[in-house]
Amino acid sequence: MLASLYVAASMPSYVETKIVDEDVEPVDFNDDADIIGISFMTYNAPRAYEIADRFRAKGKTVIFGGYHPTFMPDEAIQHADAVCIGEAESNVPHMMKDYMNGRLKRFYRSPLVDLTGLPVPDRNLLRQRAYITTNTLQATRGCFNRCGFCSVARFNQYKLRTRPVGEVVEELKGLGREVLFMDDNIALDKEYARELFKAMIPLKKRWHSQCGISIAEDEELIRLAAQSGCRGLFIGFESLSRQSLESWRKLGNKRVDYLEAVKKLHGAGIGIFAGFIFGSDHEGPDVFADTLDFLLEANIEVLQATRLTPFPGTPLFEQLDSEGRIFDKDWSHYDFFHVVHQPLNMSVRELHNGTAWLQQQFYRYDRIIQRVRRASGYLHTGTVLRALLPLNLGYRHKLAAYTSLQKKLSFQPKAG
Repeated sequence: MLASLYVAASMPSYVETKIVDEDVEPVDFNDDADIIGISFMTYNAPRAYEIADRFRAKGKTVIFGGYHPTFMPDEAIQHADAVCIGEAESNVPHMMKDYMNGRLKRFYRSPLVDLTGLPVPDRNLLRQRAYITTNTLQATRGCFNRCGFCSVARFNQYKLRTRPVGEVVEELKGLGREVLFMDDNIALDKEYARELFKAMIPLKKRWHSQCGISIAEDEELIRLAAQSGCRGLFIGFESLSRQSLESWRKLGNKRVDYLEAVKKLHGAGIGIFAGFIFGSDHEGPDVFADTLDFLLEANIEVLQATRLTPFPGTPLFEQLDSEGRIFDKDWSHYDFFHVVHQPLNMSVRELHNGTAWLQQQFYRYDRIIQRVRRASGYLHTGTVLRALLPLNLGYRHKLAAYTSLQKKLSFQPKAG
């Protein structure tokens, strides 16, 4: 919800703003708001269109923003009065002025926002007790890497922007002890990260973020991250296959020894939330067992295993669509759970079931217990109790819910 908070903070003073997160509260279709702004990803586009259509039927003005409307504006405008393409902060004042003057345009193209002077979000707009934490912020935005499957870098025009370190520190001072940086890759600019981490040391925060595996190439940076309070990082390993990494242009990962990188981070007391993607043209059904072997050998604390999803706007979507290999364009299925394209070296069923098998094996109760015991030897106790254990149990519960839903709906992946 951080993006919505930044948009709210950019509103002119005469605009009263309310934020509704449908994950924690229902939408009130009788709300007396003049404008309904809806931000959404691809997988919840159908629901966003449904909400928009209901509000427009009541005479409300609807404005769309976010990733899916940015990449599919002509589709989105069929359900809205205006679409903001790109980041909304800089365009919000113009949209409000145009609305007040009865001149709202159909499309607003937004330049990338200068992060200097970024307004501090009003977190009181959220139902704070509904979230694990609202102590979220950004030090950087975007990424200059060109991974073929990534819509985030494309949305940010393959550019990395940084906030002045002093402004980040001032915002941190107003937050609690536990902090979550919502950066796409907090250590991509290593010199900036060094400056930031040094400035954070006196604050005695405990923080988590997302980072590239290349941080392991810089032992000083790892040390500074740990000294500044880093307790865990989400890292996109993506694949054990160098061919897969190359085909996705995940080039930074190719030069890193994964096992050695994990040892360095663990040695600094930093836990690892590993992301892996399955469905590459260079992997067969044996990839799942091979990946499990690596995860167990490396003592990875948390796993996110997803099925390759070709989001609109990405080079991957353009490639697979041109090859006629995308067989499902129901956007609600673009959720990392469904398989929507035809892999080359395994069937759709093998991809779907293999990913599920890996998750079930990784999150077995006996392995969770072993993981907690082992991690207690090199991670901070608070990290184990407040992050590792809840995340493992949460993922296990989520997997059980998916399995139950699949059986209830008699869902089977389309055979390929």
